[in-house]
Amino acid sequence: MTDGHHFNNILLGGRGGTNPGQFKVHSGGLAWKRQGGGKTIEIDKADVTSVTWMKVPRAYQLGVRIKDGLFYRFIGFREQDVSSLTNFIQKNMGVTPDEKQLSVSGHNWGGIDIDGNMLTFMVGSKQAFEVSLPDVAQTQMQGKTDVLLEFHVDDTTGANEKDSLMDLSFHVPTSNTQFVGDENRPPAHILWETILKFADVGSSEEPVVTFDGIAILTPRGRYSVELHQSFLRLQGQANDFKIQYSSIVRLFLLPKSNNPHTYVVITLDPPIRKGQTLYPHIVIQFETEVVVERDLALSKELMAEKYKDRLEESYKGLIHEVFTKVLRGLSGAKVTRPGSFRSCQDGYAVKSSLKAEDGLLYPLEKGFFFLPKPPTLILHEEIEYVEFERHGAGGASMSSHYFDLLVKLKNDQEHLFRNIQRNEYHNLFNFINGKNMKIMNLGGDGQGTSVVTDVLRDTDDDAVDPHLERIKNQAGDEESDEEDEDFVADKDDSGSPTDDSGDEDSDASDSGGEKEKSSKKEASSSKPVQKRKPKGRDEDGTEKKKAKKKKDPNAPKRAMTPFMYFSMAERGNMKSSNPDLPTTEIAKKLGEMWQKMSSEEKQPYIQQAQVDKKRYEKESAVYRGEAPVDVDSGNESD
Repeated sequence: MTDGHHFNNILLGGRGGTNPGQFKVHSGGLAWKRQGGGKTIEIDKADVTSVTWMKVPRAYQLGVRIKDGLFYRFIGFREQDVSSLTNFIQKNMGVTPDEKQLSVSGHNWGGIDIDGNMLTFMVGSKQAFEVSLPDVAQTQMQGKTDVLLEFHVDDTTGANEKDSLMDLSFHVPTSNTQFVGDENRPPAHILWETILKFADVGSSEEPVVTFDGIAILTPRGRYSVELHQSFLRLQGQANDFKIQYSSIVRLFLLPKSNNPHTYVVITLDPPIRKGQTLYPHIVIQFETEVVVERDLALSKELMAEKYKDRLEESYKGLIHEVFTKVLRGLSGAKVTRPGSFRSCQDGYAVKSSLKAEDGLLYPLEKGFFFLPKPPTLILHEEIEYVEFERHGAGGASMSSHYFDLLVKLKNDQEHLFRNIQRNEYHNLFNFINGKNMKIMNLGGDGQGTSVVTDVLRDTDDDAVDPHLERIKNQAGDEESDEEDEDFVADKDDSGSPTDDSGDEDSDASDSGGEKEKSSKKEASSSKPVQKRKPKGRDEDGTEKKKAKKKKDPNAPKRAMTPFMYFSMAERGNMKSSNPDLPTTEIAKKLGEMWQKMSSEEKQPYIQQAQVDKKRYEKESAVYRGEAPVDVDSGNESD
């Protein structure tokens, strides 16, 4: 090929992890892109200072050093690739690759070669191992002959690798001739001073700027966010994450429509790990109107030398803007903001749900981003096709007020965004069509008619909200004449699945099922039906206030249903992750989650309810046998 070469299944050494990618060398330089999306490395040929080949177990490694001292290792080339790549690099970049040999003798004595910011341990003329000095967090002398190196504990490295290098010690005898010293400064001290010039020691002491009490939705909690020169730290009450800036792929600044909060998302590759859960996106929620003023703890010399035209000495403005500008200046990551899409309320996103989680779907210029949970980024180049579906397709209740959007990826993975309001269709369709994405159920006229129109045809102007219908059905299965003294619904929680009271004004009690029963009953009767006055009204038609039955305070507490136990367990978590969500919306969300749970997932709550039911039956039997009947007290017994 004259324009370049492509090589698949090439690993990026170091922090690249274990995921392969595609390596490309062309007349303008080098590039590596991880399979399935994520990190992309691009190297201009003008920045390349040296190239090396090395035979490693089962493959060949290509090493590339650039002007700012960074060293990249690409692993996985075949023997026949070496000659073709060498000729291409010589011809198009003017650099002749050198060949290095790997030492496999296992010897732990040799020499040290420091080239730029890379330290290489040599056994004879062969390389045993190498480490990047910017990854050194601390270095110190131990006695007069030993030099200790401590490395950054980066939470992203643990995402792909079981083991991480924590510390390394070199023994430098006083007879060493490579690092010549004197009586006051032995050879080990000379090595220590050399390493200190390149090690990232100072940034581990004082942060450049700190933001306290920041609400982070994933991983959830309130953290103090410290921005250092080469990494950021999230310090919470239970968790502490340290993230190298080299792991940051991109920043997203996404305002919430008609909401006093703004999302700032830090996308990582590799992700951080908490237990067995990986977090490729850190979702931060800032209060939009908060104004802050911050001074950066950087010397004028360092500002002029390293951060010129990237940072200012102080910042004042909205907190999310200040945070993003400082982090962008320190890390060099690009920032993505909302593009041309606008919703029918002139917002940047549309409300939808993904995997029973309500959130916002942001149509961006190069992808879709669903927030806050689970944070899901879909690049346009990864999409095979999209399909508009009528809400409830597949057996659920149908409603023309909503539709679903199915996104099929090229790797056969699917994402179904549900419960999108119908009035968002035209803006969303025009945006997707304008990006030349394939729409499966698009008609031949190219204007979104035919099948797409059928998906959104207004078949019933009085269609009900499917969320409310599910909640009403849930409440209908748990009807009871008794009040639940332990569960008190909020003022606006009349539609909650756990509210099964007999209040006549409740939305849950005013269901179409009652009307349907009465109409069937009237139709089945052949005799004339005597007209009766409405229930709860006097003869003149005025409403009569229903006397509320008093409850014996000594009566046993009612048994709770499995759904009530589930609501008690999840309501707090949902409230903390969605602080601005109304109580009625939380109730809808809980109802949806319960309906989609499998019988195995419901089993713990069913067992709790069974235990509570036995308790209630036992206490009720005692209550009925011991409670005296007092006709003058006004209390009623069973």
